[in-house]
Amino acid sequence: MEAITVTAVLKAKPGMEQQLRGELIRMIGPTRAESGCLEYVLNESIEDPRTFVFYERWESPAAVQSHLDSEHYQEYRRAIEELVESREVYKLQPITP
Repeated sequence: MEAITVTAVLKAKPGMEQQLRGELIRMIGPTRAESGCLEYVLNESIEDPRTFVFYERWESPAAVQSHLDSEHYQEYRRAIEELVESREVYKLQPITP
C-alpha cells in the first residue's frame, strides 16, 4: 500500500498562538519516534501567526490509526481543546498519471 500523507491545519484562538505553538512542538519528538512515521513536520504561517500546519507521512493507514490511538496524541488533543479556533485534517493520496 502507498504511504499516506496527512495535513492538519490548526488556527489558534486570538491570544492563544504561543500556547498552541508550545503544545504542537511537544508532539514532534514522540510522534517521530512512532513506528510507521515517515515524516512529521510542523509549519507556521508567515502571513498569519495564529495558523499552524502539520505535514505528516505515514507508512500505512494502520500507522495513522496507531498514532491517533497513542497516549501522547490523546493528551495533546485534550491540551489544545481550549486553544484552537479551527482544525482541519486531510488524509491524502498521490495522483499518479
